[in-house]
Amino acid sequence: MLNRYPYNNGHLMVAPRRHVGSPELLNREERTILADLVAFAVERLRAVLRPAAFNVGANLGRAAGAGFVDHMHWHVVPRWEGDTNFGPVIASTRVLSQHLEEGYALLAPHFKAIETALS
Repeated sequence: MLNRYPYNNGHLMVAPRRHVGSPELLNREERTILADLVAFAVERLRAVLRPAAFNVGANLGRAAGAGFVDHMHWHVVPRWEGDTNFGPVIASTRVLSQHLEEGYALLAPHFKAIETALS
């Protein structure tokens, strides 16, 4: 899913279907599926947006910045040389060159076959 308040163009979140607040609460199968989904997201974002790098991580707990404390998710953030880095966190400023709906329209076709790709 696209992040409603992205740090960068193409900022996705990968979340388990079951509501849990931390990865140790997931069973082995759920952890495997999430790892596969993160890898799938990186692969697709790399092919479509051609970023120089990625940030991949999770905010676990309110003090760490989790917006949904009881539903953990992984952030997959494409990065380019000279992008705004962590300006949104430090200066409460977001500079995006693409509207969220435009990003969705660009990425959605590349994620439609996700179930077949992961089987």
